[in-house]
Amino acid sequence: MSGSSPFKMRLVHLDLKGAPPKVSYLAEIFPLFRALGANGLLIEYEDMFPYEGHLRLLRAQHAYSPSEIKEILHLATLNELEVVPLVQTFGHMEFVLKHEALAHLREVAFFPNTLNPHEAESLALVRAMVDQVMELHPGTRWLHVGCDEVYYLGEGEASRQWLQQEQNTKATLCLCHVKAVASHVLARHPATTPLVWDDMLRDIPEDQLSASGVPQLVEPMLWDYTADLDVHSKALLMEKYRKSGFQRLWAASAFKGATGVSQALTPIEHHLRNQVQWLQVAACGPADSLQGIVLTGWQRYDHFSVLCELLPVGIPSLAVCLQSLLQGGFAEDVKTRVENFLGIPSLEITGFSSEGAASFPGSDILALVTQVGLHLRGSVDEMLHTDRYVTGWFSPYHRRRKFIHPVMIQHIQPQALSLLARWSALAAELEAALCRVFYPDAVEEWLEENVQPSLRQLQQLLQDLDEAAGHWPPLPSPGPDTGQDP
Repeated sequence: MSGSSPFKMRLVHLDLKGAPPKVSYLAEIFPLFRALGANGLLIEYEDMFPYEGHLRLLRAQHAYSPSEIKEILHLATLNELEVVPLVQTFGHMEFVLKHEALAHLREVAFFPNTLNPHEAESLALVRAMVDQVMELHPGTRWLHVGCDEVYYLGEGEASRQWLQQEQNTKATLCLCHVKAVASHVLARHPATTPLVWDDMLRDIPEDQLSASGVPQLVEPMLWDYTADLDVHSKALLMEKYRKSGFQRLWAASAFKGATGVSQALTPIEHHLRNQVQWLQVAACGPADSLQGIVLTGWQRYDHFSVLCELLPVGIPSLAVCLQSLLQGGFAEDVKTRVENFLGIPSLEITGFSSEGAASFPGSDILALVTQVGLHLRGSVDEMLHTDRYVTGWFSPYHRRRKFIHPVMIQHIQPQALSLLARWSALAAELEAALCRVFYPDAVEEWLEENVQPSLRQLQQLLQDLDEAAGHWPPLPSPGPDTGQDP
């Protein structure tokens, strides 16, 4: 099923640090992943992994149980999807270092991003995390150990003292930790190859990479999610890595979660262009120069950020991206194939609204989220800020003083009630759809961020109308401004 794809492995990334799907939804969507051309999964568990013992505090409220992990792996096997687990071991350690019991292992005391590589306890912590994950993933060919965006490395007190010694650099510090983590993986699990994100390696000179011994231990994953990816620069970087001694390289594109920290709808065209650029990169090197590609689907930019596009919302983009990588581009026949896979009569690539209802698992969420994303805030803003009766007769000035011409209540109230009823009904429908796929905390968060603010504005408008009506007849003068907002 490889078609003309230069990528032998095509992994879909599941970012579980936000809105992790229920296993029941994964059972529905894995067959579609396979049909679209995926043959693997990169599962970034973060706090959804069922850590035990002294690591139990890392678990999220709705963390998968060990039996659920086994069910996910079983479902993946049934659908011929090879699972690669991902464990962060250096940067993006917020889900670990946010805990007071582990805060002393931070590189910088105030920031939970990065692990202090000088502490023996730090490496012991990482080893324990790796071992627990590997225990539930026996026989995995690869383990991704993260190591991207190691912010503030070298800024901790121990690092500052270490860097004062001659020959010591941040690059050396980074390579030493990566080597220690990778060496542990290989010592305990000789058949498993560690993978790392490549961004911390990009600026390290070729000779230093080669001398570090790291290229013999790990396979780097070159990531770039931009639509205008520089093909020539990426080809040069691949050549540098090969000359440094790395035997195999990976690519990482994105199908969602890379165009805005609070993005609700997925811009398919951006992600399609990103895949096309990666196809050009692959064509620049020798055949099989890239072991495979991971289509990342970020759910948060980091552990503390808001949710970006939910997985069901990103499925059409994933379909376009996978099929483009499989077929070597996105021609009209590929578009037709994608529409058939998704049950969409006419797929819109350049906008957010496709004609007709889709039939893939979670397509009801996509339809409802599209309505919210395209129309909710706009319809409420239009009423509050452009409706002539509201702006002319019930402005913030009037609302603070509970002052209105009673005739205007008849113009404003029915419209506001109708708008609130319409959006409240859609919100209830969306909540029910989300509850079938996600856990309660994710449902609450998404609605609170994307729906409730607009509904509260309408509710407040109606409350102010009621209070103003109760103050009729008004005082001879509206009175002084109290300075309080509605």
